[in-house]
Amino acid sequence: MIKKAIIPIAGLGTRFLPLSKIIAKELFPLVDKPVLQYITEELVKSGIKEVVFVNRPEKKMVLNYFKKYLTKIPEVEEILKLRKKNALLSELRGLEEISKKISFSQVIQKKPLGDGDAILRAGKLLNKNPCAVLWADDVVEGKTPCILQLIRAFEKYKKPIVGLYRVPKESFQFYGMAGVKKIKGRVYKIEKIVEKPKTLKDAPSNLAIIGRLILTPQVFEWLKKAPLNKKRELITSEVLAEKIKEGEEVLGYEFEGKWLECGNKLAYLKSNFYLSLKHPKFGRELRKFLAGMAEWQTH
Repeated sequence: MIKKAIIPIAGLGTRFLPLSKIIAKELFPLVDKPVLQYITEELVKSGIKEVVFVNRPEKKMVLNYFKKYLTKIPEVEEILKLRKKNALLSELRGLEEISKKISFSQVIQKKPLGDGDAILRAGKLLNKNPCAVLWADDVVEGKTPCILQLIRAFEKYKKPIVGLYRVPKESFQFYGMAGVKKIKGRVYKIEKIVEKPKTLKDAPSNLAIIGRLILTPQVFEWLKKAPLNKKRELITSEVLAEKIKEGEEVLGYEFEGKWLECGNKLAYLKSNFYLSLKHPKFGRELRKFLAGMAEWQTH
């Protein structure tokens, strides 16, 4: 049922200045490929056929990266063949395969009016169908793609679903935290959402809402009617929180896998370290290097 996905990428990337002045943060390398490529690979494995980026007018780099006629570079491929660089050739062809399996388009968000506004702009291309929404700075490592787990839950319950992940108490203040009632297995009914609780007592649980959602046409109607907040933004989690108070049903799914944040410099570096040390090509040498550094520091 879910064949389309929205990825908002119109943010200004202020947390990554000055580098984000010239490079879209979604294309920052996570080990050896862009953050956004991990997300699109997740979508391919989840059966998604169409991605709509919500972008700024001057930010053309992201869409170009996935365009079919730009993923295949004949002169580069010829050089790689001559030099027998088969591994690099394989990586290029992996990107080409993504562009074959998913169509990419974009809509424009000229002003930073929040993720809810971004979703609404993309909604015009969805023909009132349910869809997946993914934030471009959240990567999930797991055997079963995170968004596919949510899709399977949606197919059973037919309700809006948000991804949930347990976080340590010292991190509650950075996320929207969900108060939940268990339905079955990893599926919960969300009873309240507290956005960035100021104290531990304010947090209704240790389950944070992350950037993976399945939205129904009803949610788009909620967003249309919702007012902007005090910051003049339309924020999806805030709208969902209000609708839950009114008695509307929103579900949460505690997905299997590891959440790798890439939304700020420190989180991005941690995610790079984690994946780099596990990488089949680089991991062993990096672990040796770090061991050597630790030994050097003890002398």
